[in-house]
Amino acid sequence: MKFVVSILLTVLLSFAVCLYLPWWGIAVASFIVPLFIIQKSYLAFLSGFIALFLLWGTLALWISTENNHLLAHKISMLVIKSDSPLLLIGLSALIGAVVAGLSALSGSLFRRLY
Repeated sequence: MKFVVSILLTVLLSFAVCLYLPWWGIAVASFIVPLFIIQKSYLAFLSGFIALFLLWGTLALWISTENNHLLAHKISMLVIKSDSPLLLIGLSALIGAVVAGLSALSGSLFRRLY
């Protein structure tokens, strides 16, 4: 149950923080959640990873479909050298997920210090 609550809280907090801070606000949000919800370190990493993968993947897909993937086609040609907007969306979600997972792991390990 803590795992699911941690995922939902990370998603909500990350979304709220990113309204006011740049993209790195997800790291702050996912660092804070394991300070209050006690979990094992690997579960904290996994909850942060899953939460941001779902959040950024969903938001990127939603934004991209609103303009018929027009920008995603062009950016995918520049970044990954193939015309695949869904691969670009997945790569973006993966980057956010790794940042949030490592930040959640850091928060979990920081909690162990005290």
